[in-house]
Amino acid sequence: MVHAVDSLLDNPYFETLAYLSVAVLALIVFLYIFEVVTRYNCWEEIRKGNLAVAMATGGKIFGICNIFRFSIEAGDSVYESMIWAAFGFVLLLAAYFLFEFMTPVFRIDEEIEKDNKAVGFIAMILSVSLSYVIGAAVIF
Repeated sequence: MVHAVDSLLDNPYFETLAYLSVAVLALIVFLYIFEVVTRYNCWEEIRKGNLAVAMATGGKIFGICNIFRFSIEAGDSVYESMIWAAFGFVLLLAAYFLFEFMTPVFRIDEEIEKDNKAVGFIAMILSVSLSYVIGAAVIF
């Protein structure tokens, strides 16, 4: 079975479909985990027009997908890309908690939930920027 799947991945169209499918599935799982660790309901807040939550969530989406991009660009297999994405997600999650810890004057989650666009923007930039650092490490 594994050999049959690997032979399908030799076709660039199937390979692209495989990378996309894995990335979308991982994105759903990782966003769910982010939803669990934040104090607010991301999708409910976005539905209400909370731009700070939308920026923070958009940064997470970009960050996760960017790590996949670097992994694919490095020539990693679909399996290796999944491992790098999971590792990168853990690092992004750790960075989120570190960001919360490093700002003791206010709670990041509370400010984002209150639609503090400045905090949402910084959270987005943090996710995007760190995804480039994580991704650069994937290439080696």
